[in-house]
Amino acid sequence: MRIGELARRAGTSPRALRHYEQEGLLAARRRANGYRDYDEGDLRLVAEIRSLLAIGFSLDETRPFVDCLRSGHDRGVACPDAAAVYERKIAEIDACLARLVEVRAGLAGQLAAELASRAPGAPPARVTDASPGPPAPAGPPAPAGPLAVDAARRVPVPSAPPACVLSAEQTQSAAKTYSHERADLS
Repeated sequence: MRIGELARRAGTSPRALRHYEQEGLLAARRRANGYRDYDEGDLRLVAEIRSLLAIGFSLDETRPFVDCLRSGHDRGVACPDAAAVYERKIAEIDACLARLVEVRAGLAGQLAAELASRAPGAPPARVTDASPGPPAPAGPPAPAGPLAVDAARRVPVPSAPPACVLSAEQTQSAAKTYSHERADLS
């Protein structure tokens, strides 16, 4: 198939495919007329690359998965190098989750302090009661120790936004990818 058809079937652009080729992730064969020629295996490689990119992997991090598929495995994670990339990504996600919990605790502490300062002597409102609409599920307990809140002091919230937040599109893509992988395993 030619580059336009591969791009259409893979849901990407010819420019992206040329970029993957330039990066060594995709190797097009050439027809006699010089046009790039691709097959179903190339479509599988591009699908793997796009799936990984959509859930937050860098282009370079996709390389072991592509190499694994090229070596004949039916799943990109079947090779040790690719599994190692998964392990590193899981560690990054765990660090991000810890960072998000820290940010949440700081925000909850500031909100609780603000609510407590509005009605002196009144018991502090639950953080989940502060927003309009139905109450949110109860979160973790209020911070204790150095993060404890009193009306005289604000809990510091990290000033930089967490770099680990996925966009809505990445989150949906990750959920879709995960559900497809789980279905493949059953």
